[in-house]
Amino acid sequence: MIDQNILTEVGAVLKKYAKNELLFQEGEIARYYYQVHIGEVKMNNYNDEGKEYIQGIFGSGKSFGEPPLFANFKYPANAEAITDTKVWQLPKDQFLKLLEQHPSIHSKFTSTLALRLYYKAMMVSEISTQEPEHRILRILDYFKNNDQKAITNTSSLYKIKLTRQQLADLTGLRVETVIRTIKKLEQKGELTIKNRKVYR
Repeated sequence: MIDQNILTEVGAVLKKYAKNELLFQEGEIARYYYQVHIGEVKMNNYNDEGKEYIQGIFGSGKSFGEPPLFANFKYPANAEAITDTKVWQLPKDQFLKLLEQHPSIHSKFTSTLALRLYYKAMMVSEISTQEPEHRILRILDYFKNNDQKAITNTSSLYKIKLTRQQLADLTGLRVETVIRTIKKLEQKGELTIKNRKVYR
C-alpha cells in the first residue's frame, strides 16, 4: 500500500506479532496505521455464543483498520495475527500528515476504502439472502479478483489460500456446510480440488 521507504522516512516502526496475538481489540481507540510486511492478519468479531465472524483477511502489503483513524470512532472489530507476522505501525497524526503530503497515496486509500465498502455491502446481501453455493463462489471470486498475482496470471487456476474454517467465518456458514458445498461445486465443475486445496 505505502512504500516501505516512505514508511521508514516518516517514522513507522516494524513490529512482530506471534500467531494468534491481538494487535488491537474491538472498542479500543484507534491510534496507529497498520500495514502488513510479512504474514497475515484477520479482523474479526465474536457473537454471544462465541462464534467468530471474519470481517477481512490482510496479507503482505495490505493495510487494515483505517476507517477509525479518519472518523474518530473506536475499532468495530479485533485484529489478530493468523501467522507469525511483521506489521508496520505508524502513529495516527503522522499517517494523516503523510496523506496530506502525498495526494497519490491519499487517492489510493480512497479507492481501497471504496472497494472494502463494496465488499461489505455485497457480503451483507449474500449472508442474509443467498444459498451456500452462491455465498462461497462470491467470496472466492472476491479474493481471486483482488489478488494481484491472480490478476496478472489469468491463464491458470487460482489457488484459494483460505481454510474451510475461514470460509465458514467469512460467509456465516458452518464448517460442515462449507465442506459439503465445496464438494457439490466441484461436482458441478465450478471449482477444482487438488490435494485438499481448492482452485477456482
